[in-house]
Amino acid sequence: MKALVIGATGSTGEFLVDKLLADPEYTNVVTFVRRPTGKQNPKLTEHVIDFSNIDHYKNLIAGDVIFSCLGTTLKAAGSKENQWKIDFDIPAAFARIAKENSVSSFVLLSSYNASAQSNVFYSQLKGKLEDNIAELHFEKYIIFRPGLLLRAGSDRLGEKIMVKVLKAFNSISLFRKFKPLPTDFLAEKLALAPKIVPNGTSIIELEKVFSFGKSVN
Repeated sequence: MKALVIGATGSTGEFLVDKLLADPEYTNVVTFVRRPTGKQNPKLTEHVIDFSNIDHYKNLIAGDVIFSCLGTTLKAAGSKENQWKIDFDIPAAFARIAKENSVSSFVLLSSYNASAQSNVFYSQLKGKLEDNIAELHFEKYIIFRPGLLLRAGSDRLGEKIMVKVLKAFNSISLFRKFKPLPTDFLAEKLALAPKIVPNGTSIIELEKVFSFGKSVN
C-alpha cells in the first residue's frame, strides 16, 4: 500500500511514519511537511509544501490510504480562527483532493467527545471535520477518538502531573475513560487499522483503542 501522511511531525504522526516505514505491507510512505525533517528511508518521500495552497500539490496527493494526524492547540495557534485553519481547513482540503484522486481509505486522528453539536469549540471543530470527511464517502473511513495523549519521553511537568492524577483515579475506577494513551502505542493502532477494518465508516473510541487489533496479533 502507498500511504500518505499529514501531521507527520507531530507527537503521534512522527511515530506513525516510523511504524509505516517498518511495515512491509506499506511499500511507499509520502509525507507533507512545512520544512524538511531530515528523515531518510528508501520507502519515504517527503514533500515540503505551502499548506495555504494545497490545491497546487493535488497531483502528489495520490495513493491507497491517507492518515491525518494534524492538530494544534489554541495556545499554539494563537486564535480560534487559526486553529480552525489548521485543524479543519487543511485536513478537509487533503480529504477532498484525495477523494478526487481515488484514494480509497482515510484514517483520521480526531478527539474524544468530538461532535458537530458540541458547545465546546474544540469538540465542535473535530466533529465538523469528521462529518465533512464522511460526506466524501471514502470506501474505508476510520476515525480514532483518543483522550489524553502521553508523549513518549515527555518532560513536560504539566503532563507528568496530569498522568499521575489520572492513573490514581483509574486505579479506583474513576475517570477510566480518560486513561492516558501513549502516542507511540496509538501510532501502532493507526497503522494497523486500514489492514483489518472492513469497508465503511468505523469509529474507534478511547475505550476500544487499547484492545484494538488484539484478535489479529
